[in-house]
Amino acid sequence: MNAVAEVEVSEHVTGAREAAPDRRAYRMASIDILRGLVIVVMALDHVRDFMMIGSTQDPTSDPQAGVLLFMTRWLTHLCAPTFVFLSGVSAGLMAHRKNQTDLARFLLLRGLWLIGLEVLVVSTAWSFAPMGIAELGGRTPIGLQVLWAIGASMVVLAAAQYLGPRACLAIGIAIICGHNLLDAVWPPGSTVAAQKPLWGLVHARQVYDVGPFSIYFSYPLLPWIGVMLLGYASAPIFQGPTKLRNARLIRIGTGLLLAFVVLRLLDGYGDPHQWRYDPNGGAATVTSFLATTKYPPSLLYLLMTLGLAAIICAYADRLRGGIRHALMTFGRAPLAFYVAHLYLIHGAAILLGIAQGFRPEQFLTHYRYFPKGFGVSLGTVYFMWIAVVVLLYPLCRWVSALKARRTDWWLSYV
Repeated sequence: MNAVAEVEVSEHVTGAREAAPDRRAYRMASIDILRGLVIVVMALDHVRDFMMIGSTQDPTSDPQAGVLLFMTRWLTHLCAPTFVFLSGVSAGLMAHRKNQTDLARFLLLRGLWLIGLEVLVVSTAWSFAPMGIAELGGRTPIGLQVLWAIGASMVVLAAAQYLGPRACLAIGIAIICGHNLLDAVWPPGSTVAAQKPLWGLVHARQVYDVGPFSIYFSYPLLPWIGVMLLGYASAPIFQGPTKLRNARLIRIGTGLLLAFVVLRLLDGYGDPHQWRYDPNGGAATVTSFLATTKYPPSLLYLLMTLGLAAIICAYADRLRGGIRHALMTFGRAPLAFYVAHLYLIHGAAILLGIAQGFRPEQFLTHYRYFPKGFGVSLGTVYFMWIAVVVLLYPLCRWVSALKARRTDWWLSYV
């Protein structure tokens, strides 16, 4: 992650109204709930990144990680694939109301906006050092992460949608199922830019030093394009009667999860990292089985996460009461949540550091370079995560209400 812009198109074409009137659209409650759920879960991973003592970016790749820490990270794997897929779904639903030229213009502008936001606003939130950090020789870090993946994939979709949904479906499936063939040619992993050509960023994490900037391509682009195209072609699933839609989502989700289990058991293709049976304990075997590759998202990673997301979406309508309302509120304002939560978490980390006896300037850098000894336990991370979510709820409620009662064009970019 995590994972995020309000990547939905401003209006969803659905068969049912929202619980509250929305002047801008008919919206699908299950999509809003799913999006709200994953963005809240994403915040947990980022609180862990910034505040957990001795935290590593990916505990799922650490054999020594405890089960709770592993699952804390593993659950957040759901976020990025869901955001990208729903972006494609929203574009597919929009295609029923706009001609191809208007849709292409919207996707192009929206994609470029998200990329610009990633570079100019979100990257600063990670470091609080737009003028550079000492650990990088004074260069300014620019992280191209989930907003980059969504935005760049939207730019590609702006052109690909002229091919039609069937062609997008075929291309998307081909990319998702076939991109791991590049593992032997271009193994995943972060490398120094000078050693790798530019085309490698489509499948491997790259770092390029360009003048005063260090540009981190954290989300290799090719498989995310496949997920976006798949979402676009899957839009018809989300139309029609609710009961039929949910039944289809359950069948599809179950099929994807079964495919994941079978391919993972065979262990011959679909992820560059094999799993290991541990005769000393079942938990180690299970965590190894579930530890699939996110950078780039492998076939098995996407089968696992998109399968689970489909099933959650099918059951989302059954939620009632305050949890339903809260998740829908977050799901209607994901971009506001995403940008604000990074600044809030980083600011809270500085306050925590001061309380622990560190100097505030030690935290004007990326969390990887925070001083040794700083941080809290995993249990406290959960407490602080809940606090972050609660503090951001009023902002998301205001943005959601504003978008519900007004149709200004600029609200599509908030």
